[in-house]
Amino acid sequence: MNLWLIQSLNSLALGGVLFILAAGFSLIFGLMRIANLSHGAYFMLGAYVGLSVLRSGASFVVAMLVAGLAVGCLGAVVERVVLRRLAGNPLSQVLATLGIAFVIADFCLWFWGGDPQPVSPPAALQGAVRVFGLAFPLYRLAVLLFAIAVAIALWLLLEKTRIGMMIRASVDDMQMARSVGIPAPWLYVLVFSLGTALAGIGGVVAAPILSVYPGMEADTLPLALVVVILGGLGSLFGAFVGSFVVGFIYTFGQVLLPDLAYIILFLPMVVILAARPRGLFGRISA
Repeated sequence: MNLWLIQSLNSLALGGVLFILAAGFSLIFGLMRIANLSHGAYFMLGAYVGLSVLRSGASFVVAMLVAGLAVGCLGAVVERVVLRRLAGNPLSQVLATLGIAFVIADFCLWFWGGDPQPVSPPAALQGAVRVFGLAFPLYRLAVLLFAIAVAIALWLLLEKTRIGMMIRASVDDMQMARSVGIPAPWLYVLVFSLGTALAGIGGVVAAPILSVYPGMEADTLPLALVVVILGGLGSLFGAFVGSFVVGFIYTFGQVLLPDLAYIILFLPMVVILAARPRGLFGRISA
């Protein structure tokens, strides 16, 4: 019983991390129709930037903000300088994002070294809380609450603002959105920058749980891909639900059947896609 409870809480914490990572990925994929294979690299870069900020003596919140801003600005540059020049050529765009992922990974290895580097949670979130008589790290519960707060903030942005209306219209029907005057190029920069900023913040949030190490992008990108595919193209709610579904499947798969963890993860995805090709909450796009 204790095993199931602890692993369920671990699954929720992992699901929170995955949502912060996958929400931006889902927005980029839904709007720009680009499978951004560098998204995991932005996640890792954010973790390393946050690590450096923390070592300078700044607070954890400052580290999150600096990492999100730095990675978001890099994402804006990549969209304007690289991806926009390849507009209309999806294969070249995907290959470009893959190349950018390798560049970021090698830069992190050169600049920060190849040793795993642990990160401590904020002082206020260290220690444990009692859950049904069991001690559980307070920071992991805080990650879950933070992910819910991010989900609410993104929902408000998408549903209650003019920018959100333009993003949703462009996801549903890009040609119609352009015909009514929505500035697609500007929107691409905004969404790509927001998505990468979320990845950078997610890297800092995940650092006390996963530590910071070369190869973070390779470990997290497949999970984010599964989340986006399961949840559905451009669906924030789908990304939220998919993150926790993947969190539970992956956590319990690692514990109960570690040799078959990826089979257990990808097999349900195949089954769901066979029944619902657009994912659980995917929108029909033009």
